[in-house]
Amino acid sequence: MEKIGVGVIGASPLSPGWAVAAHIPAIQALSQFELRAVSTSRRDSADAARNTFDVAAYDNAEDLIRDPAVDLVVVTVRVAKHFPIVEEALRARKMVFCEWPLGVNTAEATVLKAKAGDAGVRTVVGLQARFSPQVQFARQLVDDGYIGDVLSTSLVGSASSWGGVTTQSNSYIFDDANGVSPLSVSMLHALDALNFILGDFESVSGVSAVRRPIVRIADDDSIRRVTTPDQVAVCGRLKSGAIASIVYRGGQSRGSNLFWEINGSDGDLVFHSNVGNIQVADLRLQAGHGNDNQVSDLSVPDPDKERVPALPGGMSSNVARLYMHFVRDLYDGTRTVPDFAHAVTRHELIDHIKRESTNFDSCRFDSFANPGSQGPRYES
Repeated sequence: MEKIGVGVIGASPLSPGWAVAAHIPAIQALSQFELRAVSTSRRDSADAARNTFDVAAYDNAEDLIRDPAVDLVVVTVRVAKHFPIVEEALRARKMVFCEWPLGVNTAEATVLKAKAGDAGVRTVVGLQARFSPQVQFARQLVDDGYIGDVLSTSLVGSASSWGGVTTQSNSYIFDDANGVSPLSVSMLHALDALNFILGDFESVSGVSAVRRPIVRIADDDSIRRVTTPDQVAVCGRLKSGAIASIVYRGGQSRGSNLFWEINGSDGDLVFHSNVGNIQVADLRLQAGHGNDNQVSDLSVPDPDKERVPALPGGMSSNVARLYMHFVRDLYDGTRTVPDFAHAVTRHELIDHIKRESTNFDSCRFDSFANPGSQGPRYES
């Protein structure tokens, strides 16, 4: 099989972001891929990209998509720009790797799924937490019965980007209309890993609140009103019958930024990390079962690293593993990586949580302590 030519949209070395930190190191580490083009939104940053990466560089996405050397278009720009760029790439019948979320809403994601089917091309969406060695090993342990029947799971994490201070360039995430929130990003990545290990939800609901109503813009010390809920809690029952509770809070915690337990009838699994975003977290996995009276660190196998010793670590690690499994899917005709069809199911999960959720600003409980009360009263 010839090398897959990759074009990355949104890879500016003048203001390096996710593409430069994660995608390009992943592509460069895998012999089956070859970086052949990048695009940015300005001529000066495109020129800098050409000099930095020694590939063709464009100041617009359309020219990159039309480049005949590009087989796989990688979209790493803001979510609001995903739809037109991905649609154009599919019209050109190029394979597409789009960062998560696929669209600003389920409607956009559903259209892109249909267009990918019409184009007959393979797609990838950036939900890479499932390829973490710790997540993979935890799934194996659960499937092997190491902790017995799963009874419940609880996860608490920090959505670090939604704290009290931000930058002008990142301030758009505090407007809920832009489709980027602790629920749709940090929590959804965690939910996808949870479902990968333990199976899908049978029922689920949640609550959310805007607890920081303003955010300070560090660039000029201005403030902006916040409409994106920065505190989200989800509770549900999995199809196995196990109960799941997940809480994400905006900003960083002085305590634990990621703590996840899976409790079984004969054992427990525990994940820890100082990073709340599970898809990039350096996870520590502990376990105990049988007569153990506490959990201890596990030695986690890493078959991907054994196959490709050059796999990068850090923020690029799980992205590289996603690329690695995608190329194996292409070789073997399998479908193990999250694609646009899977992305639609995740968008639908977000919609369901929102439909079955309560915004704390919309109602309040009167006192339960009133002896003459027939129960709590709700007031809109």
